Amino acid sequence: MNPVAHTLLQEPPARYTAVAPPDAAITGRIHIIRGQRVMLDRDLSELYGGTAKTLKQAVRRNIERFPEDFMFELTMEEDRALRSQIVTLKQGEHTKYPPFAFAEHGILMLANVLRSEQAVAMSIHIIRVFTRMRELLLSNNNNDVITKLTELEGRLTSHDEEIQAIFFRSIAEHLTALVSPTEQARKPIGFKPGEA
Repeated sequence: MNPVAHTLLQEPPARYTAVAPPDAAITGRIHIIRGQRVMLDRDLSELYGGTAKTLKQAVRRNIERFPEDFMFELTMEEDRALRSQIVTLKQGEHTKYPPFAFAEHGILMLANVLRSEQAVAMSIHIIRVFTRMRELLLSNNNNDVITKLTELEGRLTSHDEEIQAIFFRSIAEHLTALVSPTEQARKPIGFKPGEA
């Protein structure tokens, strides 16, 4: 056998090298739904190179791997509200079922379920984007947030004291009025010839 051909047979097949989309292409597809940062099945299927239908089928076959904090299905109202905010479907396209929303850990689990090299490579890239977003939020705003929370706490404390003073003053005035009612001048009863 030819030594070059023998060497080629022993080499592992070339790994899939995905051209990673820019971070902005991924962050633009991250939505905050039910207080979580999630990506929708239609966006992930596009990044993974498949269809939303096959992605959903794979998830349903392995539903035990996707607890509620990894993945959830949007309600029809949530889906309509999300569509009104962003244009996700081309004109004339229609989805019969609301999409699945995947949190960060759900995206990683999805790559394990799909088992394609493109899905694995893209999931790694997406997780890195999530991590960079989290680090950016923690590093840049941490001191500002702590300062603003301290200021807010001070304002609330002074407002609480003012509200308590107003409240107790009002209660004291009402109690005083109840205990010692003031006599109001009463109009005389009867008919007066000058009135009419």
